[in-house]
Amino acid sequence: MAPPAGQIRPAKYLASFVLIVVALYALVFLTGNGSAKPKLGIDLQGGTLVTLTARQEDGAQPSEEALNRARDLIEVRVNGLGVSGAEVVRDGNNLVITVPGADSEGAKGLGQTARLAFRKVIGQPVPAGAAPNPTETSSSTPPSSGASTPPSAPPSQSAGQAPPSSGAPQGRPAPNLAAQPSSTPPSSSAAPSSSAAPTTPSAPSNVDPKVAKEIQEAKALRQSTDPQVLQQAALMLDCTKADPLRGNDDLDKPLVTCDEKGEFKYTLAPVNPPKEDTQTKADDFSNYSRLTGEDISNAAANANPNGTGYVVNLDFKSEGGTKWGSFTAANVQQAVAVVLDGEVMSAPTIQSAISGGSTEISGKFTLKEATNLANTLKYGALPLSFDSSEAQTVSPTLGLQSLKAGLIAGGIGLALVFVYCLFYYRLLGILTILSLALSAVVIYAVLVLLGRVIGFTLDLAGIAGFIVAIGITADSFIVFFERLKDEVREGRSFRSAVPRAWVRSRRTILSADAVSFIAAAVLYVIAVGQVKGFAFTLGMSTVLDLVVVFLVTHPLVAMASKSKFLSNPSLSGLGGAAREGAAHRAATTGKTTAVKEA
Repeated sequence: MAPPAGQIRPAKYLASFVLIVVALYALVFLTGNGSAKPKLGIDLQGGTLVTLTARQEDGAQPSEEALNRARDLIEVRVNGLGVSGAEVVRDGNNLVITVPGADSEGAKGLGQTARLAFRKVIGQPVPAGAAPNPTETSSSTPPSSGASTPPSAPPSQSAGQAPPSSGAPQGRPAPNLAAQPSSTPPSSSAAPSSSAAPTTPSAPSNVDPKVAKEIQEAKALRQSTDPQVLQQAALMLDCTKADPLRGNDDLDKPLVTCDEKGEFKYTLAPVNPPKEDTQTKADDFSNYSRLTGEDISNAAANANPNGTGYVVNLDFKSEGGTKWGSFTAANVQQAVAVVLDGEVMSAPTIQSAISGGSTEISGKFTLKEATNLANTLKYGALPLSFDSSEAQTVSPTLGLQSLKAGLIAGGIGLALVFVYCLFYYRLLGILTILSLALSAVVIYAVLVLLGRVIGFTLDLAGIAGFIVAIGITADSFIVFFERLKDEVREGRSFRSAVPRAWVRSRRTILSADAVSFIAAAVLYVIAVGQVKGFAFTLGMSTVLDLVVVFLVTHPLVAMASKSKFLSNPSLSGLGGAAREGAAHRAATTGKTTAVKEA
């Protein structure tokens, strides 16, 4: 026979709670690595936080598809770092990357667009601070079909081999400065004609005019087919400033650019024949490499077998290997530039045809630089260019201090709740403290398991969510206890008041927790970054609050009401309510008698 409304079998509910706790901790210790430690977020264990701002070639707002594709690719790159707990989230046109742990510095290079291309070097590279040779630059017109081969750089390094010990920068041809007479900058008459001058097209309302203008001006000068314009571009190019063509250069046009160190300027041939050039044969690789990062199947960082430092070894796909073999065979003793996002990474001289579908990028790479470059190339190019608007490194020491401060704040909050409950509710206050402790036991196990299953990491915002949840959980107990006091004031005993108080307070508790959970769910959906952690822990604590109230607090109060010792009004904290109820009944009875006597 079922018990009356509000009447329960406390042992049954408490046994159910014990089974839940046992099951949770069995999963904690018997699954995964068996460690009972939750994963900590970047602000607790240290790491790197990078905010990337997307930009398009014309300055327009990036599309949803492009942003989502970029986020997916960066997530793959993050996973390639081998660091757990990392996440990539969208915040409008920004991508926020958080990589916890000590080995998270590689996150700062994850936003590279990684558009790799192989371009033939035209003429001689010149130092970044020197004026270009007018004779050579004027002959630097990008070769068209049937054009003579441009002058090659002096053989200083063979493609795929280590650079010789010379004064030239490692991974680049040694500039023959003796063969370059000093020259003065061309006069204003040598400036591009008005027909070649950059023009800024009218931009729609969602376009950043400044960004669009910078990109268009850079293209008009540094990717022109007019040799005079290229000469002027090489003279005007400042290698110390940010490059607006980073990731935005046109592969079908020549390019005047700098090396990654900002030491030399290069004039480079197009990667692909001009689209309007119908005379170029498909098998003509004397001028156009037709090779991009899409032709790469794998990239790996290795120690330089012929010298110090590190190199990046590339393996081409089948078609890419064929292109590379044909291009190197047609350009022996010519220099080829390995261009990443419009910057020259390396410019070796081809000493012989290279077959087999493999090559290497050499330069003054450290292990970290070579590894980051290899990962960037291996996991593909991004559909957008990104500027790193924020790169913040959090040290583990600072994280531990933050964790300590959060725990102290939580401890103070709990202590205040405990003191209030003991002072105001006495025995019921002790039950409140016990319920909160058991709630913490369940929450800790759930945190550990969520870290293993979905990679959830606990950060300061999450700890704040738990601290706020203490008040929500205590509020559920207070609603129950105050309703219990109301029943005692009406003249009922502690034992008879418990079931009636539970029935009446249960709906209020459910309604209050439902409102809190909905608020946390909405915040989780619309928020980004660490605010999501706050919303998640707040919502999770609200759900677990119901479990504790239904399976622990109510059964314990029911058990206490059936004990003669524990139901003593002075001990249970209900004595004041009982005295108030008695005084109220006495006053009411006296008024009634007086009326009757009148």
